[in-house]
Amino acid sequence: MKNSDKGKIIVLSAPSGSGKSTIIGELMKDPGLKLGFSISATSRKPRGNEQHGREYFFMTESEFKEKASRGNFVEWEEVYPGVCYGTLVSEVERITGQGNNLIMDVDVKGGLNIKKRFGDEVITIFIMPPSKEILEQRLRSRGTDSEDTIAKRLEKSEYEMGFADKFDTIVVNDNLEKAVDEVETRIRNFIEK
Repeated sequence: MKNSDKGKIIVLSAPSGSGKSTIIGELMKDPGLKLGFSISATSRKPRGNEQHGREYFFMTESEFKEKASRGNFVEWEEVYPGVCYGTLVSEVERITGQGNNLIMDVDVKGGLNIKKRFGDEVITIFIMPPSKEILEQRLRSRGTDSEDTIAKRLEKSEYEMGFADKFDTIVVNDNLEKAVDEVETRIRNFIEK
């Protein structure tokens, strides 16, 4: 397969509760974008009905760090003490090698590291919540996290929003349909050039 037959990489990053997963879900319905979704690996426990190999590849912290030491990740980060997230090299190769465009849901540092590694083959999009108050409402309405976890996520969101201007583009998700359209337009422009 020629390099030109390989798919491109689309990175979406955002604070937890910004609507990033919902936007990705909507984009995945468009066959014209030829999107494949990268399943991330994590050392955290499954939440709700999450299943290994569907939402995440769940592994223990030691399994995760062993894979990291062997260079099996394109990017990875210890997001909270003992809780790691990362993208397996095998996932990137599987999707782009089939000629599909890889859409990735990664944290801000991971997104910037992927851009550094793959350059022009990547577009980075930061999904910005309309306000901190709305972000907090969204996190609470999920009903999946403890108060302590919500507090940690809100504190982390401040840090993450500080990286927004380092991304290729920022989309504010104050209206889901509008945000999906805006992200879709930017992706189309990127994959068609």
